[in-house]
Amino acid sequence: MNTDKTYRFILSGGGSGGHIYPAIAIADELKSRYPKAEFLFVGASDRMEMDKVPQAGYKIEGLWISGIQRKLTLRNLAFPLKLTVSLLHSRKIIKTFKPDVVIGTGGFASGPLLQVATSKGVSSLIQEQNSYPGVTNKILGKKVDTICVAYDGLEKFFPKDKIKLTGNPIRKDLLAVKGRHIEGKDDFNLIHSKHTLLVLGGSLGARRINQLIEANLELFENLKVQVIWQCGKLYYDDYKTYNSLDYVQVHAFLNNMDMAYAAADVIISRAGAISVSELCIVGKPVIFIPSPNVAEDHQTKNAKAIADKDAALLIKEKDLETEFEKQFSELISNEEKRKELSKNIEALALVDATNDIVDEVEKLLKR
Repeated sequence: MNTDKTYRFILSGGGSGGHIYPAIAIADELKSRYPKAEFLFVGASDRMEMDKVPQAGYKIEGLWISGIQRKLTLRNLAFPLKLTVSLLHSRKIIKTFKPDVVIGTGGFASGPLLQVATSKGVSSLIQEQNSYPGVTNKILGKKVDTICVAYDGLEKFFPKDKIKLTGNPIRKDLLAVKGRHIEGKDDFNLIHSKHTLLVLGGSLGARRINQLIEANLELFENLKVQVIWQCGKLYYDDYKTYNSLDYVQVHAFLNNMDMAYAAADVIISRAGAISVSELCIVGKPVIFIPSPNVAEDHQTKNAKAIADKDAALLIKEKDLETEFEKQFSELISNEEKRKELSKNIEALALVDATNDIVDEVEKLLKR
């Protein structure tokens, strides 16, 4: 294809890192193939994409839009008005920018934008990160040209002939984690003869996971397990005193995520779609503790899709008191089980996701 052509791309998605970072990864790959291309992101005007996208070097416009709350609230009363205003704003954006392709990665803002794009006959693609799609993407699936997915079995929700199994875009540095176990442990000044547990609750943290780790510090000491504990910036002041223990490192945030993954022997994590995709690439034994407080309980569904293939352990929050100590102790003492989980989760990795998604975008450009 003509790499000098000035194609124009709109990318829409946001509300959480799980929608924003895939969109940025797709834009970066498109930019590397078409250096003269023009890009515009469209997000929700009060969400984190308004900061994160400019930091990545792209322009963004915000829509006055939010999701519908599952319980009756005053915010729901404003939804029809917000939707109408966002559709009108989207129409103006499409008319002014004249995109060749519009790409949606989920979240509130992608709804009105892709609704307008498809009604105007603009080529369109959505990237569904989860094993259970959100409402926005379920509606859009009937209208867009291509649907890139990360899990099998999404024919239940989308037209089969539009689905392409690509996986989720992930950070390039994670592809180089393999074979760096010693380097990772050295990076964190860890003892090589001890097992290392990496605890991840997301950038903000996860209260229930933090409570679990605090309650089991004695167990980890008895099992001779050292802990890299990302507790999240909301909780760092509550837990930083545990840095005084020689087998615990508490971090608000891990900037060197690749080295943390490399150092780990076992990982405890939430089950957001991008985290799950990263953990498949990393190929370490994982205990998923899904957040029960997300739309359609999609984290449990993401984790179950992996656990059902004997590629991870899944413990629901309500079962932690009865299940965690037993399952964790067995995993640490059973090297064969750890090897089996590693092999099985790695087999699910889709390492070329970003390239494969952009290949699908290129097919739309050729039409």
